[in-house]
This record gives sequence, C-alpha cells and structure tokens, in this order.
Amino acid sequence: MTKSELIDAIAGRGELTKARAELVVNCIFDAMTEALQRGEGIEIRGFGSFTVRPYKPYSGRNPRTGQPVPVPAKRLPFFKVGKELKELVNQSRAFAITGGKDDEDDDDDIDEDDEDE
Repeated sequence: MTKSELIDAIAGRGELTKARAELVVNCIFDAMTEALQRGEGIEIRGFGSFTVRPYKPYSGRNPRTGQPVPVPAKRLPFFKVGKELKELVNQSRAFAITGGKDDEDDDDDIDEDDEDE
C-alpha cells in the first residue's frame, strides 16, 4: 500500500475529502517522525512499536575497490510487530504459501535417477 492508497482508504472509510485525509495522514507521519527524531518510542497496541536503535561506528569496505571505509555511528528506526498483527498476517499466509510449484518439483529427483543409470 502506498501513501496515496492509504489516503484514499481513509477518505473512503471516514467520509472525508481526500485533502482532509491527506492532512490527517501527513500529521500522523510528521508526529511519528518527530518522536523518533527525539529518540522516543512509539507504541500502537495491536499493531507494533517503533524504536530508535543506536549503531556503533565500524570499518566497512568499498565493494568496488576493496578499500576500507569508515562508517560513522548512526541511529536507525526499528519496527517490532505486535502480537495481534502477527497473528492476523499469519492467518492470511495460506494465500501466499500453500500449493505452488515448490511442492511439485519432483522432476529433479527423476533427473538424478536418470543420471545414475
């Protein structure tokens, strides 16, 4: 889902204009961003929590030249999924995981048997 799709969904559910829904979405994202910039955590019950994790500086490598490159210390946002959201997503996994070609790839076993003969 993109930001514009989220705005459309909020406008449809809340009987709001798209402009008003966009304002709501932008206000929420701005408030969340400002809280994370201050180092505060965000907890949304049933959905998950956002925290800021500090990382120490380390020496990396330039993949093109192989030369060592110093990587400075940084703070990055981290999301931990909530129990209810995890369970909802897990219940819907039947759509993505069941069946498919991975279970039917028995042809590889036949090819290996043919090579032995």
